[in-house]
Amino acid sequence: MPETTAPFAHLSPDRVASAIESLGFYLQSEPFALNSYENRVYLFRDDDGQRWVAKFYRPERWSDAAILDEHRFITALAEEDVAVGTLWHDDDGQTLHRVDGYRLAIFQHIAGRAPSLDTPDDLFALGELIGKLHSVAQRCTLPNRPQLEWGAMARQARDTVLASAPLSTFQREAYQRVTDSLLRAFDALPQQEMVCHPVHGDCHIGNVLGDAEHGFALVDFDDCLTAPAVQDLWMFLSGDREDERRQQLSELIEGYESWHDFDRRQLVLIEPLATLRIMRHAAWLLARWSDPAFPVAFPDIKQSGFWDEHLRILEGQAQVLASPLQLA
Repeated sequence: MPETTAPFAHLSPDRVASAIESLGFYLQSEPFALNSYENRVYLFRDDDGQRWVAKFYRPERWSDAAILDEHRFITALAEEDVAVGTLWHDDDGQTLHRVDGYRLAIFQHIAGRAPSLDTPDDLFALGELIGKLHSVAQRCTLPNRPQLEWGAMARQARDTVLASAPLSTFQREAYQRVTDSLLRAFDALPQQEMVCHPVHGDCHIGNVLGDAEHGFALVDFDDCLTAPAVQDLWMFLSGDREDERRQQLSELIEGYESWHDFDRRQLVLIEPLATLRIMRHAAWLLARWSDPAFPVAFPDIKQSGFWDEHLRILEGQAQVLASPLQLA
């Protein structure tokens, strides 16, 4: 693939179809692009009418070894009947394929809806799913994937913003001030006390499909890493009221503990992890700006108003970290 600042510039619809067909599939129609920015993901039907998802990995983001960690993790979960989008393999057992300069994998399509975080049954079912996943994950390893280190990751995000965000002098000073406070809060967290194991890593309702009656399934393990268990639970909490979030957490943990014990000391990480995600999201948008999909989808990041709002959110999180909600 020719060098370009746009990593998917040459991935035309014809090339997507040709890449999939080169693996032995016969397509009923042109693959349909799904909503994905980090990678490029396409839904297609084979000649038997079965639905599949083709995932083209962003060049240079992960090594082959890191991608194969993801695949081995998914396979281990599927072998233990954890509901995940399973991988297709060729006759040689290979799940990672190289075609026309791109790396891709084919996944089983999972049908269904996203869960409702307002429904206790859905929350309990989500907790069950994550608890079952972690009961298997504690026996797995991801040797070529990162471990969640909130302090280092927050500093990296901060450095990216300070190096490339269009901040005014006032905004830059305010950003440095508030992130100084956040970094001190991250450094005070008891990282060494938290037991870590492989987790999904990006566990939000957009990556869960199905229903409470027939079960939910997890898709998109692209961000899997080693982390405390709460990393796969906190994004299912919504609302600002302490009693509401406590009730949601109760349903999640009750479902979780039907499969695996949960260390409630990890609850102290919920707001720091939320803060880290906010910081990393802004840095991610800046780091991906050369990909033409990002200016189209996220034009506001180059506007002063985006950074005013980002600062307001970070300042709010600094206050929350100083006086966190009591969820235990």
